[in-house]
Amino acid sequence: MTTATAQGSAQGSAHGSAVPGRPAPAAAPSPDVPAGATGPAAPRRPALSPSRAADFKTCPLLYRFRAIDRLPERRSAAAVRGTLVHAVLERLYDLPAAQRTPEAARALVAPAWEELAADPEVAALVTAEGAEGAGEPLESWLASAGRLVETYFTLEDPSRIEPHGREELVEVTLPDGLLLRGYVDRLDVAPNGALRVVDYKTGSVPREAFEAKALFQMKFYALVLWRTRGVVASQLKLIYLGDGDTLTYAPEEGELVRFERTLAAIWAAIERAVATGDFRPNRTRLCSWCDHQALCPSFGGTPPPFPAEAAAAAGWASLPVVERD
Repeated sequence: MTTATAQGSAQGSAHGSAVPGRPAPAAAPSPDVPAGATGPAAPRRPALSPSRAADFKTCPLLYRFRAIDRLPERRSAAAVRGTLVHAVLERLYDLPAAQRTPEAARALVAPAWEELAADPEVAALVTAEGAEGAGEPLESWLASAGRLVETYFTLEDPSRIEPHGREELVEVTLPDGLLLRGYVDRLDVAPNGALRVVDYKTGSVPREAFEAKALFQMKFYALVLWRTRGVVASQLKLIYLGDGDTLTYAPEEGELVRFERTLAAIWAAIERAVATGDFRPNRTRLCSWCDHQALCPSFGGTPPPFPAEAAAAAGWASLPVVERD
């Protein structure tokens, strides 16, 4: 096993402070209720998450299809396995420290799968892709999930860790009004207040050229935590169960300031696209995995009319949505 470690360009303090000219970090308001609004009739607010920001960077049209049109997408057996492994690792920390063993973790796989399989579509998907598609029976598929869980124990000793949060919602409204929201797989807090943000991946560690893309999500979380807690995370840790490797990174305060500007620029571009209805496709190698090629101009398709009502329902009602010429 090797561990890849990415480091910032300069030494930074473990404790953040307010950016000059901006308010000190503060807790976020409710995600769907603007400041000062009360009652159930308060309108929704659009928010930016790591995945939606990455979608827009990859392809603005993909962002529209997912965030505004909310078009259905196919699920895969691999994605369901990822959900299953995450559920097992979350429940592992419900056990007393001394009981967090590989055997106990394997025993959690079956009950976690039973809960997922209560959704007939999920159960049918795994059966179809396993037994009929890849020739892998359910028992073998579950065993593959179990092996990923076992790999976790080669990377960390869960009996020595007491997470501060698991599958924790983190959110903040930035001084410019942008609402950031995401879910952290695990948040650890040391006795001295140092933060570690941990994310589990069921794939393999990315090549060096793709590390920045992998860390985008983690920097997003680090920014939200800095803005809400006033502390720069001492470590961002990606655990790759596919090959038993990790990627760690130590962000710095100045870097988070720059990252905040990057998110603001992405959000401004999203606002312009919503205001004009102009979400242009960006053809890349990732298009091979896209479910929306039939509606994409890059593949000869025609997107449906811009869904102004759906945009309003998502909280974009204040923007003057217009049709393109």
